[in-house]
Amino acid sequence: MRKLLVLTLAIVAGLSAGALAATQMIHQQGRMFSAESMSVKKGESLSFINDDTVPHNIMSTSAGNEFNLGSQPPGTMTEVTFKAAGNVQVICAIHPRMKMTVQVSE
Repeated sequence: MRKLLVLTLAIVAGLSAGALAATQMIHQQGRMFSAESMSVKKGESLSFINDDTVPHNIMSTSAGNEFNLGSQPPGTMTEVTFKAAGNVQVICAIHPRMKMTVQVSE
């Protein structure tokens, strides 16, 4: 019985810790990202939220972390998971001045 209680507490504690690991958010407003740089661990995600009045096309061609979100209309959110360690250059393909770096660590 005691082993079952300890096992149950360990599982609940593990689930609670996982629930606390929230996805970080990057807002897009005024044709700018809300941060010039962010840090995440490999396997973690960033949510790109378009709070702007115009569409954005967020993308990266950085090796191991390539993505292209396509046209993201105002009011939408898209999550990106980073799979490889290194510096990831993120841009908006529509608005060239929108640039940021995501530092992905092991």
